Amino acid sequence: AEAHERARADHPDDLRGAEVVRTAFYRSWIRSDRRYDYDEVDALFADGAELEAPLRIAREAAAELQAARERAGALAVESVEPQFAFDRRGHVLSSEPSEQTESHRLIEHLMIGANEQVARLLVERRIAALHRVHERPDPERIETLLDALASLDVPTPPAPEHLSAREASEVVAAASRLVDQHVRRTGHGRAGLTSLLLRSLKQARYAAEPLGHTGLHLERYCHFTSPIRRYPDLICHRALLSAVGGGEPAPPRGAMEEAGHHLSGRERDAMSIERKADDVARCFLLERELFEGGGFDRVWDGEVVGVIGAGAFVRFGEGHEGLVPARRLGRGEWWELNPQGTILQGDEGGVVRLGDPMQVRVVRVDAPRGRVDLERAE
Repeated sequence: AEAHERARADHPDDLRGAEVVRTAFYRSWIRSDRRYDYDEVDALFADGAELEAPLRIAREAAAELQAARERAGALAVESVEPQFAFDRRGHVLSSEPSEQTESHRLIEHLMIGANEQVARLLVERRIAALHRVHERPDPERIETLLDALASLDVPTPPAPEHLSAREASEVVAAASRLVDQHVRRTGHGRAGLTSLLLRSLKQARYAAEPLGHTGLHLERYCHFTSPIRRYPDLICHRALLSAVGGGEPAPPRGAMEEAGHHLSGRERDAMSIERKADDVARCFLLERELFEGGGFDRVWDGEVVGVIGAGAFVRFGEGHEGLVPARRLGRGEWWELNPQGTILQGDEGGVVRLGDPMQVRVVRVDAPRGRVDLERAE
């Protein structure tokens, strides 16, 4: 930080904005003079007091990087993950949604910056590694997305009649920003509309070739910053050490394609297990909440986060989610899903739209399977 401050004083124009002026890679020891957690940093930011130089510089850099990525057309997608608390016997005590605060964004932008620079060096040195790839979306799927958003009266960006792959990337990024603005303005629809956006995109994966990252709007990108929990990062560490004379041999190029395919599959498996585990934990927590207050007669305020021909998925309470079967949507109507997959329409005029508020009651909780059956309360 002191060297950075001296450089800032000597060459102020070189350190303005989000442009990378210089990078350096070497083996080092890190000595932590002060360890902060996210809550502590957010409290310092909110307090408005003068920050220590490293934290102040990091905050300025992260703000510039975020502004640059917004200008470049990166996707604006926010997701909420649950954070569970357990007792010593493993029983679920509570669940809180994780919030993407300024301190989280600060770390995220600095890690993205580090990952990008490592990927650039490896490409320039032609060293085999695993790249994090998020390919451009299929134009047809983006056209379907725009049609779905329009069916819900969500503003959509202008788009040519026949989209190219590059145009599809630009359009979906613009659509993500309009969705974010719509949600902030109306106060609902975040989960359902985010799901629509994500389903229109290709899934990120690991690959031997640097094919770019559409979500971050980057040409070169790899995962480097978490070598103790992701094997692709460890591969990139070994590749980087070989590039800078750190005593490690370069990863074998012929093994990268198979490694990327294998690790992408393990990532998808882990994500599936995590989602199922979250569902099970929520169900055990819901059973506890029902026992402690209201029982199955309790009415919950919820929001429609998904619709299928068989009914509507509703998120309610503190992150709980369940299915209201079509036969329990009320009125004795026959319900059909619209062509865009965003609205259930009843034969007597009833309408259930993605993002709509809906009051529900819990009919059944199947905790071991992570399933909740609901009925409409109105």
